[in-house]
Amino acid sequence: MKIDEVRGKSSDELREQLGELRKEAFNLRFQRANGQLKNTARVREVRRTIARVETVLGQRAGQAQ
Repeated sequence: MKIDEVRGKSSDELREQLGELRKEAFNLRFQRANGQLKNTARVREVRRTIARVETVLGQRAGQAQ
């Protein structure tokens, strides 16, 4: 997901997506530990998307104060 897509969503949508991404990251870590993970690049992609979402949420929180 690109940063423009993240910025285009509301804060509520971002929080919901953040929860889904964290669940996916957990599942990917579990699959990697068990040797079942086929797409290893997805772990990195999910981690970076989580960082993008958290960054935008943090920026919005800073602007609100």
